[in-house]
Amino acid sequence: MLLAQIGLTPQRVLSPDIDETPHRDELPRAYARRMALHKAAAARCPGSLVLAADTVVAVGRRILPKAETDEQVRACLRLVSGRRHHVLTAVALVGPGGELTERLSDSIVIFNRLTDDQIERYVACGEGLGKAGGYAINGQIASLVRYLAGSFSGVVGLPLFETAQLLRAHGYSIP
Repeated sequence: MLLAQIGLTPQRVLSPDIDETPHRDELPRAYARRMALHKAAAARCPGSLVLAADTVVAVGRRILPKAETDEQVRACLRLVSGRRHHVLTAVALVGPGGELTERLSDSIVIFNRLTDDQIERYVACGEGLGKAGGYAINGQIASLVRYLAGSFSGVVGLPLFETAQLLRAHGYSIP
């Protein structure tokens, strides 16, 4: 969906099977970058352009999980409720010749102080499952976002400005 906004349709979409466990004491920026690079390496297709990305929600030095349960969604939302947090999305591009380039988008998000009822309604909708930090900013929780500085598309999962920069550097004509 995000690539379509800049006029691109991928030929294939792969989900590389990599270990996404953060290393001990790994900082959020380093983790996002490492994940994007590992995904790009795992999905390499010689002679093709490979685009990979990873999004990390961070409160200070703490990396929030991709919520796999309702309880993880609740815990993440309680942690970010009323607090400033960063959403870091690293993008890696492997060119047809194997050259690797990358960019990092850093956005700041602040939700209103969330009530227990708001959290429970969001958990019930199911949108937060499988999402970094337990939320999808382009879904129902959008009405609770008080402040966003940075890349909206980066918070969704693929910063289009940075992605377009990488693609233009490889000769793609992007509007």
